[in-house]
This record gives sequence, structure tokens and C-alpha cells, in this order.
Amino acid sequence: MNKKIATTGNAGPKVRSDCEITLELKTRRGVVIDLTSKVKALYGESIKSLCLGLLKFFKIRDAEVKINDSGALPFVIAARLEAAIHMLVVSDREFLPEMLRENRYSTDAERQRFSRLYLPGNMPSMMINAGLHSADGIILDLEDSVAPEKKNEARILVRNALRQIDFHGAERMVRINQGETGIEDLHHVIPHNVNLILIPKCENRNQVIIVDKKIEEICKKLKINKTVFLMPIIESALGVENSFEIARASENIVAMAMGLEDFTADLGVPRTTEGKESLYARTRLIIAAKAASIQPIDSVFSDVGDMETLRQNVLESKALGFEGMGCIHPRQVPVINQGFAPDETEIEKSKKIVIAYEAAREKGLGVVAMGSKMIDPPVVARAQKTIDLAVRLGKLAQNWVKEASSEKNK
Repeated sequence: MNKKIATTGNAGPKVRSDCEITLELKTRRGVVIDLTSKVKALYGESIKSLCLGLLKFFKIRDAEVKINDSGALPFVIAARLEAAIHMLVVSDREFLPEMLRENRYSTDAERQRFSRLYLPGNMPSMMINAGLHSADGIILDLEDSVAPEKKNEARILVRNALRQIDFHGAERMVRINQGETGIEDLHHVIPHNVNLILIPKCENRNQVIIVDKKIEEICKKLKINKTVFLMPIIESALGVENSFEIARASENIVAMAMGLEDFTADLGVPRTTEGKESLYARTRLIIAAKAASIQPIDSVFSDVGDMETLRQNVLESKALGFEGMGCIHPRQVPVINQGFAPDETEIEKSKKIVIAYEAAREKGLGVVAMGSKMIDPPVVARAQKTIDLAVRLGKLAQNWVKEASSEKNK
């Protein structure tokens, strides 16, 4: 006997910006919508109209829909009802909300990725204002933060979020699941202008190649002319051992991240604040990433209440060579952004190096010196990278060389 009733979404006293929908297919009774909502007087008719339109889209004429609304936006209600429909009716159709014009941006391979904020893919309340926290990337997570029985409805919610939420220029990332479940995730998110896919628990280059080829296949089929970047996550001893091969598995890889919770579990040791148990793995990942010319990204810091220890962790991470870190709470974003950005001392030193280099070039000198120290080309390149970053962050004017020359001539 075919299933006739399905429930999706979330309800409860602490739930907000979401809804729970129960759909029951009936016979010859038409459509009945039972709505419970604090905003029923204001938005009841528009909610019902949305649901009727969606049922008509999927050619469902006889059904009872019970909606327990906790302030859900239309794209959330649509996602919840569509998920319930797909649980009961075989259909390859998708009810797509309009793509916001603000969401049609692409990102660059070399862009800064100091902070990336993880958001559970089945909790719309955390998504809606995520772009206001100034994280470099927003990760809509379909993997560990979503219960197995909620994977299908989370995909639809994430798809709608990619189309309807203004992320204010943050890189729009999705962490997919492992294996075939992850491949199915790609079908739901790639067509909707996702910028970067995180590949979890990467242990060999073939895992990257499979994802990369599937993205290419989807883009080719839908005539999508854009690059979707990749970020493998290393979370096991085997992944660490294969990190360089993984880093070079695709030209679309722009960064590689460390996942310390799973890594320490794989080692069979507790994760500590000092991080001695993971130092080798982290430094090996950094070297692999740098050798492959991609960005090494550190793991999340799990104590969201300890900002001072987080600050110290960020500085140590930066000193090792990492170029960013994961966040599990918005309050961590400014600490991480500030820690990875160049400070005034770094900027001033880099300015002096670049000025000395330019002065030596103008004089035709083959040797660059600053005071009593010789400056090698790699040092100049590192200084220039710091300068470029400072300019991009607004810490240094675009025409800083001209301003520095004016000051010198006064």
C-alpha cells in the first residue's frame, strides 16, 4: 500500500522561522488547509494561496494540509510542503522560487577565506540573516548537522535558500554528504548558483574527481557556464597521508580544510585546546596546500564562549601558515577575521620591503637591501601579498605608494 501521509519541518516552543507541515493525500475531498500561526490574521491567506499553488503545480487535487507555522518565510513553507509531496508522490518536478538578483554573483579562486560560518541545512532560522555577520563564506551544511531522516527535506530547503536569501556577498558554500548521498546533493544545489562545494572526509583523490566530474556533467546538461570551486576536508589519518594528492586532484580546488573532531576520533585521542595531538597533521596539510598553490584552512574552534582562547588559536593558526578557519557561531567571525588580517606592524614592514625593492629596481640594482639586511625575492613576494590584502581590506589606500613618496619628499 502506498504511503498517504508525510510530515516535514520543525515545530516546538523554541522553533522560529520554520514550520511543520503534515500532508495527507485524500480521495475526492478537494484540498483542505488547516493553518495554525500567530500571524494568521496578517498572512494566513497568502500562506494558503502559496500552498494551493504548489499543490496545483504537482497536480494534487485531493489532500489535507496541516501547517504549524512559527514565522516561516514563503521559501521555507514551499520547501517543507514540496518535501512532503516528494515523500508521497513520484515526481521529478521542482517548485523553484525566484532567484534574487543579489545572489547571481560569482567568486574568485584567490579571494580571502578567513572565516566560513557553518549553518545546519535544516534550520532556516540560522540562515536568514547569516550574511549580516560578515563571514567570508556561508556554509549550508547537508552533512553532519542534518539527521539522516531529514536529508531529503534539507536539500530542498538549502536549494530554496540559495535562491532566496541575500548572503551579502559572502561566498555561498554547501557541504555535501559522502558517497552517493553527496552526488544526489549536487543535483539539488549546483543549478542554483552555489559558489563552492565542500567535500567531507576526503581520503583519496578519486573522491574529488568523482564530485568534480558530476558537477561538470550537471553544468553541461543545464548549460551553466560557471566554475564551481571545491574545498576537500581532511578528517582522518589516511586523508592526511594523501593530502598532497588530494590537493592536486582538480584545478577547481581553491582550498583544503582540516576537520579536527573526526581526525582526533580517528586517532583515538581527545582533542585538546593546545592541539599537540594534531600539530603534525595540520602542518602537513599546510605544506600540501601551499605546494599545490591552494589555501590551507584550519578546523573550527568548538568552545563558542571562550573568545580569548579562540583569539590565541587564530594567531597560532596564522603563524603556522593557515589562511582561514571555520566558525560554528557568528560571534567567532570578527575574532577570526581580525586575527587573520594583517596588522599594522605587518603592513608597515611590508611597505618598507616593497618600497626598497622598487627603489633598487629603478636604480638597476640586482641586489635589494633594507638597512643591513638583504631581501630575497620570496620575501618581496610575501610582502606584496600582505600589501594586496591590506588594500583589499581597506587597511591601506590603493595609491599608497604615491602617498608614501609624497611623505618622503616633504
